[in-house]
Amino acid sequence: MKPFCKKRFSLLLSALIVVMLFWLGAYKATKVASAGGSNTYEQLRLFASVLDLVQRDYVEKVEPQKLIYGAIDGMLSSLDPHSSFLKPEDFKELKVETKGSFTGIGIEITLVDHVLTVVSPIEGTPAYRAGLKSNDKIVKIEGKSTKNMSLIEAVKLLRGPKGTKVRITIYRKGWHDLKDITLVRDVIPIKSVKSRLLEEGYGYIRITNFQTKTSRDLHRALKKLSSKKRLKGLVIDLRSNPGGLLEQAVKVSDTFLEKGLIVYTDGRLKDQQMKFEAHRRGTEPDYPIVVLVNEGSASAAEIVAGALQDHRRGIILGTQTFGKGSVQTIIPLEDGAAVRLTTARYYTPSGRSIQAKGITPDIIVPFIPEKKKDAEEDNNGFHFLKEKDLEGHLSADDESDSKHDKKEPKSSKDDSGKKKNEPPLDNQMKEALRILKAWSIFSAMQHCK
Repeated sequence: MKPFCKKRFSLLLSALIVVMLFWLGAYKATKVASAGGSNTYEQLRLFASVLDLVQRDYVEKVEPQKLIYGAIDGMLSSLDPHSSFLKPEDFKELKVETKGSFTGIGIEITLVDHVLTVVSPIEGTPAYRAGLKSNDKIVKIEGKSTKNMSLIEAVKLLRGPKGTKVRITIYRKGWHDLKDITLVRDVIPIKSVKSRLLEEGYGYIRITNFQTKTSRDLHRALKKLSSKKRLKGLVIDLRSNPGGLLEQAVKVSDTFLEKGLIVYTDGRLKDQQMKFEAHRRGTEPDYPIVVLVNEGSASAAEIVAGALQDHRRGIILGTQTFGKGSVQTIIPLEDGAAVRLTTARYYTPSGRSIQAKGITPDIIVPFIPEKKKDAEEDNNGFHFLKEKDLEGHLSADDESDSKHDKKEPKSSKDDSGKKKNEPPLDNQMKEALRILKAWSIFSAMQHCK
């Protein structure tokens, strides 16, 4: 390439970078620079020089798009664990996840110290059945190290056609050796709401994640549970729920609240400062509610738990939640790619920040596995992953954790309405049911007075 052509090519790339950064919000730099508080354009010139240097002198020819995509990806990933760049194919995949089914192993993952880490397995999936847990480290996928592997690359390796196998290598704190687990990929179910009667008059709703149809499915489940007899109480199970759509978290909360604030967001820009209110229409009767949460309850699940807790609409039972209280906005780009950018923090109605803290249950009840072997393994120094453990996480207003211990409650007798193929109640569900029964008894005593 002639020197004149090289200069023209360098100028063209520089202009392209400026345009792309404009779409990412760099247009604000003009106001900042005019006040003498930034050298943004000097840095852009430096960036363009490095890009031109790579184009001219790198050992192999590299496509401009690859370099620019890589630069944007590096810029966003340096901000926090949840901001990222989505290539066109990745953006399409993201839209599929919230609307339809996909094939894979069924886990929510993140990066901790550049190592692929499980946030929570999705209930009913191959990963869930194989016993993967929050904070498990996926060290290898098909023998390939996940060190410094991007989330998008990991997802592509883990997904595949139904019936195909994928081998992952797991490390769990307390283990002396790594463990290879072979999983058979399957269709990850899109149904996010499951329900049943625990006993006559006492319902159980399990929300596994928040998708486009979650609130609709919730109303159908509630209608079915109360079709024969009015509910005396309800258990809402949000354990190991990794979150999902904010809109659906608001609608689910609105189902049980007549009025008042559900959640609000606060960011640097005015349009990032939003408030979401409850409405009287369509609100469920004022029966007692117990909400189950654990270390895998994150994001949208924490919004629901926080709203019901602040309005004293339900008792939160379980263990401290994950603590993901940041808002990610998806900003589409012209070429079909998108930017997932952290733009605000979530706050509960009372003003509590969820970020890096989570929701503290009203009643702390650790999960106690039925099998003694599993119990020993879980208590062997195992630490559940939380938002504050993520590298570069956003800080909270104040960070405090409260951990308590509670003995396993005596088991409650299961009701005859439970189907034979339904799993038995675990210790947290039994405790929730016992609380609902006691609530009904005390309420009846108050009416007698």
